Amino acid sequence: MRYFLNRYKALYIFALILIVSASAANSQVTFRASAPATVVKGEQFRLVYTLNKTGRDLRLPEMKGLEVIFGPATSTSYSQSTVNGKTTSESSVSYTYTVIAQEEGSFDIEPASITVDGANYKSNSLKISVLPPDKKSESGNREGSSQQSAAGSPNIGPNDAFIRAIISKNGVYEQEGFTVTFRLYSVHGQIYFEGAEFPEFDGFMSEEVPISSNQQLKLERYNDRNYYTADIKKSLLFPQRSGKITIPSGKLETVFTVPSGRKVSSFFGPQEVMAEVKKTLVTNPITVDVKALPEGKPLNFSNAVGSYTMNSSISTQQTSANEAITVTLEITGTGNGKLIRNPIVDFPTNFETYDPTVTNNFQVSGNGLTGTRKIEYLAIPRYEGKYNIPSIEFTYFDTNSNSYKTLSSPEYNLDIAKGDPTKATSNTYISQQSVKVEDDIRFIKTNTPIYQSKDSYFAGSIGYWLWYIIPALLFITFAVIYRKRAKENSNINLVKTKRANKIAIKRLRVAEKFLKLHNKEKFYDEVLRALWGYFSDKLLIPVANLTKDNIESELSNYGIESSLISKFTEILNTCEFARYAPAESDTAMDKLYNETINAIGEMESKLKIK
Repeated sequence: MRYFLNRYKALYIFALILIVSASAANSQVTFRASAPATVVKGEQFRLVYTLNKTGRDLRLPEMKGLEVIFGPATSTSYSQSTVNGKTTSESSVSYTYTVIAQEEGSFDIEPASITVDGANYKSNSLKISVLPPDKKSESGNREGSSQQSAAGSPNIGPNDAFIRAIISKNGVYEQEGFTVTFRLYSVHGQIYFEGAEFPEFDGFMSEEVPISSNQQLKLERYNDRNYYTADIKKSLLFPQRSGKITIPSGKLETVFTVPSGRKVSSFFGPQEVMAEVKKTLVTNPITVDVKALPEGKPLNFSNAVGSYTMNSSISTQQTSANEAITVTLEITGTGNGKLIRNPIVDFPTNFETYDPTVTNNFQVSGNGLTGTRKIEYLAIPRYEGKYNIPSIEFTYFDTNSNSYKTLSSPEYNLDIAKGDPTKATSNTYISQQSVKVEDDIRFIKTNTPIYQSKDSYFAGSIGYWLWYIIPALLFITFAVIYRKRAKENSNINLVKTKRANKIAIKRLRVAEKFLKLHNKEKFYDEVLRALWGYFSDKLLIPVANLTKDNIESELSNYGIESSLISKFTEILNTCEFARYAPAESDTAMDKLYNETINAIGEMESKLKIK
């Protein structure tokens, strides 16, 4: 009996293995369709179906607006590779159809079907856009549109090849993300690049959008003409101030392979001789209209602009004193995620707190940085008791509704038991509850008493009269100073000018804190705030209207030396470029900080505005 049971068990396992193997083999079948995304009416293109197995009975879908004029042409490819002693091989079969577009518009190619080992498989669907052909009166044949120069050599016309700077949207808000794309347009399909000089994004924080290095040229219709196009550079920009900000021109060195107009005889008959033509393409400058954020900005505004959600959690709500508690915030969405200010968590007084730990996980998208900013707040309760952590608020500007929105976390009620006193850092932390005023106990006085003669009187003495004279003099002095201050404060422009240096130094002290914390982005951001605010107050120009050009013009009108003006311009450029460049050394940041303080001090001694 046991023999038969073991035999049936072995047969069952063998059948199960066959079923799993067959399922795995079937799951490895891939059947894929490919074709150009854009074609021109009346021109032929290839529709290719690729199968990694041997199939039969390939059935094409009905293709409206398209006509198959040849096919299928079948070809087989085989590849073999050996990795770590293990050899793998792959084979595929391609079915190629030659198709011509008969109508203009956008057309869907439904999935095709094929049979493999008795099972039916379908390919993916395709979407093809058919463009109208170029007018012969305007350009003639697309490949033959190059002109001949006076010397007989081919020449690329201004409308045959150019590069455009394209922004995804204009009229953006400060800190709102948008993309600028540098796209090459050419009627010639054979192009390569020798060098590029793209403009700096002065006034923007920038993030590079990855572009495939082996991208294929695409067809695009522009100004009633069909061009081969390729995106050369794409950047995500966040404007750092309001006003009109211009993205200047850049240039691209290109080489085109075009017909030379000459033919030579060969075994196959007359052949067109191709020539290489070098051309420098210049991008068009673009002015972006950046709007200031609306009035009514909340006090707890986090500098976040975009669309966000917030989740919060706490590690525990019941623990012992001297045991750490972690509050975690996860801010998820799309916007200027790297520039968000961390929300403030109002921990109880008897909690020892530490700087939060921030982890950014963002991907560059067309509308901003998409992902999550994770903020962890660590605190240690030092005494037992019941405590409350109020709701944490995160306020941002929502670009969908053009309004400020506030997200809130729940309150956390904590029950802290008596903890291990050996874990407390009593030498560095003192509870505010331990500092009390005791009214019923006084220390014994141990110093020598002071005696006074019974014949001496305070009334009529010098000290007696000084009690009257000194307050009277102080009152008069205070009244004179107060009237002078009131007169000066009534002149708002004069107040702003005099306080410009103090406010700039105060902001630079904040930058110094970020320098010590090795926080490069916030350090350069605070230095920029200090400089822009200093010149706004000193020159009486609103920050929204402040540019490097009008700063230089105003300082020149006041007779400031050009060397000092250049020093400030260099500091501004260094800050704007260094915030988002590869990591700067602490030495470079410290040098910039000292140069900024010295430059402001020198400017204060030379710039006198009444």
